[in-house]
Amino acid sequence: MIDNIVFRPIGMVKSVFKNSQVIKSVKIDTKAAIVLFDEYVFGLEGLDGFSHIIVVFNFHLSKDFKLIVKPPRHNPKGQSVGVFATHSPFRPNAIGISIVELLGIEKNRLFIKNKDILDGSPVIDIKPYIPEKIDNVRLGWFISL
Repeated sequence: MIDNIVFRPIGMVKSVFKNSQVIKSVKIDTKAAIVLFDEYVFGLEGLDGFSHIIVVFNFHLSKDFKLIVKPPRHNPKGQSVGVFATHSPFRPNAIGISIVELLGIEKNRLFIKNKDILDGSPVIDIKPYIPEKIDNVRLGWFISL
C-alpha cells in the first residue's frame, strides 16, 4: 500500500470567492485568474486554442470530511448519499476538479470564468477540456433543472 502521495502546486487561484458561503450566494460565474508559477509557463503552449479547461486543485480550506452527505443543490428529495457520489469539497483527499471557460492567457495568468474555486486554492494540474461522446449516461440522485 502507498502511504503518501505528494503533489506540488503549479499555481494559485485568484478569485472573489473568499469562502464557501460566498460561492453559495453568487448565482453566476465570475471572472477569476489562475496565476501559474513561472517555471511552468512553457507548459501553457497550445492551451490558448481551447475554450474550456479542467482545473485540478486542492480544497485548501476543507479540514474534515463525512462519508455520508446531503447534496445542497439539484437534490429535491433531500437524499443523503456517499461523498464519492457528490462534488462536496469535504473529501478524504480534498481534491477538486472543475471545468471552466478559458477567457485568455497573458504570460503566467489564465483568465477563467469561475463557478466554485476559492481564492488561494493551490492548482495541482490543468488539462484541456476535450468532450467525449458517452452513451447511456445515468445521473443517479442528481436532478437537472
